[in-house]
Amino acid sequence: MWNALSEVCRRESKNANELCSMINERRRESSLTAAVRVFILAYFMAAATEEGHASAGHGSLADSRLS
Repeated sequence: MWNALSEVCRRESKNANELCSMINERRRESSLTAAVRVFILAYFMAAATEEGHASAGHGSLADSRLS
């Protein structure tokens, strides 16, 4: 979780305090830790779409199937 949070911070040019404060302002009934986990998962899931995958220069997900 911490490595993923650090990577999001790097990509978004924010420090962990800034990012966690933003997440905290938007969370509803969950704990901050749970909200951070959900944010990280959603962040990387958005990047795992065909469009996100292609924009990262990885080509098509269909072409990268495991053997």
